[in-house]
Amino acid sequence: MFIDLLRHGEPEGGQRYRGCGIDDPLSETGWAQMRAAVGKVSEPWDHIITSPMRRCREFAEALSHERSLTLSVEQDLREVGFGSWEGRSPEAIKAEAIDEYLAFYSDPAVARPEGAEPLEDFAARVRHALTGLTERHGGEHLLVVAHSGVIRAAITHAMDVPAAALYRLRMPYAALTRLRVDERGMSVEFVNR
Repeated sequence: MFIDLLRHGEPEGGQRYRGCGIDDPLSETGWAQMRAAVGKVSEPWDHIITSPMRRCREFAEALSHERSLTLSVEQDLREVGFGSWEGRSPEAIKAEAIDEYLAFYSDPAVARPEGAEPLEDFAARVRHALTGLTERHGGEHLLVVAHSGVIRAAITHAMDVPAAALYRLRMPYAALTRLRVDERGMSVEFVNR
């Protein structure tokens, strides 16, 4: 079984923290980025699964229609909640609260933005979604359209490392990551293609 994880492209409004509280659509650039990313994949997918957030879902719906693939929306694949950082740019947060910003990246499990989803809860939510996907779609080649946090959580789960390592992974827009599930368990085939 293969699970291809595609990060959404650039949303309207530029770079800012968009957790599950901000639901911006893709920009024209974001659509082009995602089309280019799926054009690089030569193997056919059996099914598409998407986050409910429109920056993922709208592209997944269009692709499923174009390729005549079934589509499922998975609520547990929505992005991590960033609380008080939702909708704000990294530059604005650094300018206003550099200590808070640095503390978050130093210890993201403890130094969460006010009102943010606990990191362990988020990682457990993604693990639950992955377990469900492997049970329902064993042996298939899936495309999962999701967010950088979700993909990072999937990678750390496959590698059996703490969720606090999530933010050590760079995840560009429209990057493709592949997980393999076989008799040895889940492993990482490649990251950010």
